[in-house]
Amino acid sequence: MLRNLILFALLLCADLSAQVTQEVFESFKLQERRDVRYYVPEDYDAAQKYPVIVVLDGDYLFDQTVANAKFYHKFHGMPASIVVGVDQSKNGLRYDDCAFEPDTGLPTEKGKQFFEFVGTEIIPYLDTKYNTAPFKTIVGYDITANFQNYWLFKEKSLFNAYINISPSLAPQMEARVPARLMSFEEQLFYQLIVEGLKDDDTARILQMHNAIKAMQKENLHYGFTQYDGADDISIATYGIGKAFDNIFRMFKPISPKEYKEKILTLDGPVYQYLADKYQGIEDLFGFEKTVELNDIMAIYAASRKKEDVESLKPLSDMCKKQFPDTMLGFYFEGEYYEQIGEPKKAFKTFEKAFNMKEIDFLTKEMALEKINALKADFGY
Repeated sequence: MLRNLILFALLLCADLSAQVTQEVFESFKLQERRDVRYYVPEDYDAAQKYPVIVVLDGDYLFDQTVANAKFYHKFHGMPASIVVGVDQSKNGLRYDDCAFEPDTGLPTEKGKQFFEFVGTEIIPYLDTKYNTAPFKTIVGYDITANFQNYWLFKEKSLFNAYINISPSLAPQMEARVPARLMSFEEQLFYQLIVEGLKDDDTARILQMHNAIKAMQKENLHYGFTQYDGADDISIATYGIGKAFDNIFRMFKPISPKEYKEKILTLDGPVYQYLADKYQGIEDLFGFEKTVELNDIMAIYAASRKKEDVESLKPLSDMCKKQFPDTMLGFYFEGEYYEQIGEPKKAFKTFEKAFNMKEIDFLTKEMALEKINALKADFGY
């Protein structure tokens, strides 16, 4: 299985050129032209909303980020996303873009211009050209990882998720970042990825990590991963997928572990778990996700196991909306009426289910069995 997944990831990388465009962006803020790359999902639909991922050091990290985004979307780990990469390797641009004053640790004048270029030119351009969701992620490595932290200090953060790969920290940043994160009231994801080999920045990075880890804040979703086998170069290829896994965990279908540990242990109706999950996705990511058939079946199974009859009715209503051409909604509704002692309504509802398309494990034969059993018991 692992071999197949690796092969699939490599095939994704090989196919990137089919969905990637590159252009020279005329920047008013920088007063210069910059090379920018864009990945738009091949099945892009203007009626849907797409989260945006901004990749600094696009020369190095763009292809890896796109490959991971495609891979995780393919296997339901995250929503289809638009990725934009800003190239910074030519003529050492990254060191000018992300430079900071050695005494204060704040961006230089050129750094301020680059900050405005990303926030007031690149992002608005994407929002105008595509149907973007409010949820935005930024990825950076080394000096660009440090630079992305400056967006934390705006009154309202431009980004909802930060992926810091082996940051080369500016002065005082190890204290400033935790202090700023502590003051946030919005939902925020902060992912820190570091190599195992120690260098001059290691102690300060770990100091920052320990300060963030000690926080007790429900709205801060912090992830720290240290790869012992990586050095300061190879670390750029590690951890992006793990970061996506942490950031978009809520977006995933219900897992067997989640089913056993969270749903079966609920005191109230199990349907409420499903409703809260999808409302949380909409609140966090800024768009409505189509309900997974996997999740509906998990709630159906839990309602049967826990004899939670009341969950069947709202679940059937959801199925009629999400899978309107199938028998799913009417079959669940028929079971609801059957279990609350309404055989006449159950009979009519199963008849409706029989005339709809089959789906998953539900077949016309199952609906017919229900109809015949009610006929035998009540003479309909």
